[in-house]
Amino acid sequence: MSVENKKFKRTLEGVVVSDKNDKTITVNVVRRFKHRTYNKFVSSSKRYHAHDENNTAKLGDKVTIIESRPHSKLKKWELVGAQK
Repeated sequence: MSVENKKFKRTLEGVVVSDKNDKTITVNVVRRFKHRTYNKFVSSSKRYHAHDENNTAKLGDKVTIIESRPHSKLKKWELVGAQK
């Protein structure tokens, strides 16, 4: 499947924090938002498990992941691209 067919799905950018599992990476995604009461910018992070078919992404890489079908209990994202 090409990326053009998956344009309507959600994409996230983050940093690989673990690549120990086979064909799986853990991506830490940080999002910044303004707190509605205190009007300060707050950073919130969440980890996602993503499917990496060819084990291309390494620890510390910036990656883009896209929403996909469930590959397992936790893996519901796929790796689209990686930058060093």
